[in-house]
Amino acid sequence: MLNNIGLPGLLLIAVVVLVMFGKGKVSSLMGEVGKGITAFKKGVSDGSKEAEAAPQADVAKDVTPIEKEKV
Repeated sequence: MLNNIGLPGLLLIAVVVLVMFGKGKVSSLMGEVGKGITAFKKGVSDGSKEAEAAPQADVAKDVTPIEKEKV
């Protein structure tokens, strides 16, 4: 469905959004989107650094019960 939009369709959508919300509202909205993307990237990089620094003591252990032989 979205494969057929193209450049003229995107320009039309941009003009409609600009007319509906105004220049100031669109610019502040884009600023907030940029801040959100920056915060997301920072969180991802912090998480990967934290995962690398974590000790490797969290190795999975086999905890299945051992059945005793019946005689």
